Amino acid sequence: MSSICAMRSLLAASTFLRSGASPLLRPLSRPLPSRLNLSRFGPVRPVSAAAAAADKSRGGGGSAMEAQPSYPGEIHVIVGPMFAGKTTALLRRVQVEAGTGSRNVALIKSDKDNRYGLDSVVTHDGTKMPCWALPELSSFQDKLGTEAYDKVDVIGIDEAQFFDDLHDFCCKAADRDGKIVVVAGLDGDYKRNKFGSVLDIIPLADSVTKLTARCELCGRRAFFTLRKTRETKTELIGGADVYMPVCRQHYLDGQIVIEATRIVLDLEKSKVIHAFK
Repeated sequence: MSSICAMRSLLAASTFLRSGASPLLRPLSRPLPSRLNLSRFGPVRPVSAAAAAADKSRGGGGSAMEAQPSYPGEIHVIVGPMFAGKTTALLRRVQVEAGTGSRNVALIKSDKDNRYGLDSVVTHDGTKMPCWALPELSSFQDKLGTEAYDKVDVIGIDEAQFFDDLHDFCCKAADRDGKIVVVAGLDGDYKRNKFGSVLDIIPLADSVTKLTARCELCGRRAFFTLRKTRETKTELIGGADVYMPVCRQHYLDGQIVIEATRIVLDLEKSKVIHAFK
């Protein structure tokens, strides 16, 4: 019993020394409500490229010593098929974690996804927030500058399946730098295989949310993404013209669906060709 008490005392002392303040001062995380009106929250303070450049010009390029966070960060993961509302849930969660503008927020997405431009994270219904479009997450701190990076409290990552260094980045951001990291991405590809490194960060996560869409063929809950085309490469950027969310039954019947879709598309294409003749 005495050894257990001694271990607890050492753990409490190390936590206090690392934080420099009582751990009870840490603000509690708030759960994501099932329905959230973004207009209820005050404006977040996004850390944009312009703001980061201004920080660098003021000498914010970093220092030789890195300040340790007063407490560890958090990692929250949002997964699901295409059209399940992952980006919407990401922006909601970021808004919640940002509070009423009291925390600085930075959003990141892969520069491979240029469907709605590269300067914003955009939902399918048009909601958007400014972001950094990067080829890899490891370049984020260098592009932002160390001083500006230190001021970031919440980091949102959209289309996370495209980042090969997702696991290492999340580890460092949450464990070393005390950031709240919210990750949204596909957990599986069109073959229902693991997609990128999203599943690798599940063991690191404080919370995991699995979203579903609505099957386009029967209206039931859709857990999977069906590719309409015959393209076989894993990474194929596209929207409703290339993919559809489907239930298990219609995923298994996918080859029939794909062939029927191809016939419909060919008919529509032929109609357009004839209309211009």
